[in-house]
Amino acid sequence: MAYTLKKITPVLMVETIEPCLPFWDRLGFEKVAEVPHGDGLGFVILVKDGVEVMYQTRASVHDDMPSLAKAPMGGTTLFLEITDLDAVITLLGTTPVLVPRRKTFYGMEEVAVREPGGNAVVFAMPVES
Repeated sequence: MAYTLKKITPVLMVETIEPCLPFWDRLGFEKVAEVPHGDGLGFVILVKDGVEVMYQTRASVHDDMPSLAKAPMGGTTLFLEITDLDAVITLLGTTPVLVPRRKTFYGMEEVAVREPGGNAVVFAMPVES
């Protein structure tokens, strides 16, 4: 039986969502959905240019799918292919850098940073030949 994949969207589990939002806002992502949980946000969807990232708090995950709430946080790496690395580096400002700008063996120029939720985000642009 065959099927077609439509998309894949990471859901990053964090203790609190609010500190993560300015990181994505600087990069031009728009919050298109949010679900409150307790005194704050429990879930959000962020979108830019058809790319989607979701955040959900551990407490919200626990209430929704308790067995998933035990997973470690901050161990996810997102890889985003972009068109202008200089522009993204400027927008990142003082975001903590994990891997300084470099050229890779797989034909990308990239930089890796840590977003406020503890996850790594790699921004990569194809190297012009």
